Amino acid sequence: MHHKSTTPPGTILVVDDHGIVRDGISMLLQGNGHQVVGTAATGKEAILEALRLAPDVIIMDLVLPDLNGIDATEYILRRLPLTRIIILSASRTSEHVYRALRAGARGYVIKDAAGSELAQAVATVLAGGEYLSPRTNNFDVDGSSCASAAVSPLESLSARERQVLHGICDGSTSAEVARRLCLSAKTVDTYRGRLMTKLGVGNRTALIRFAIEHSLLPL
Repeated sequence: MHHKSTTPPGTILVVDDHGIVRDGISMLLQGNGHQVVGTAATGKEAILEALRLAPDVIIMDLVLPDLNGIDATEYILRRLPLTRIIILSASRTSEHVYRALRAGARGYVIKDAAGSELAQAVATVLAGGEYLSPRTNNFDVDGSSCASAAVSPLESLSARERQVLHGICDGSTSAEVARRLCLSAKTVDTYRGRLMTKLGVGNRTALIRFAIEHSLLPL
């Protein structure tokens, strides 16, 4: 059973590289009274369709062939500043959320969310607000504008935290990192826990993956 929002319906472009996902999102939003005016499977297609259709809202996948959702968002909003973009992503790391909001997205929804959450996000941005999925990890937005108030977790890392991160990612044990930095192994473990909290990851493997994805490792 669909619960329609009291917000006036909008025109929507759905962007995802999986056809079954595009179809599912389209059916969900149409069931909530919105008009899905187009779909796209790649970042470049998203730009072309957005410029052609000028939709009220774009549901934008983060990972797309040929051009990622962040870059496509920035490009579209330079030309269509009144369009609201909601990033839909499997990633809940703080840095991905930060980059999406910095690019101008008005919302960020995790892909494993219930359909009602995406419908809520659409209603929120159509009403002039911003929507941030409650399941994004350790990300705080303080203020009336997500994009202007967001602070990158990478910017909050101290020089020592970056040194510890580099040591962890080059395969060193806590004891080896401790000797190199003249710290105790317990202190290194404390830094590692702090890094995982700040970067929104749950274990050492995810921490290393995050560092690789965001080019944090020294050349």
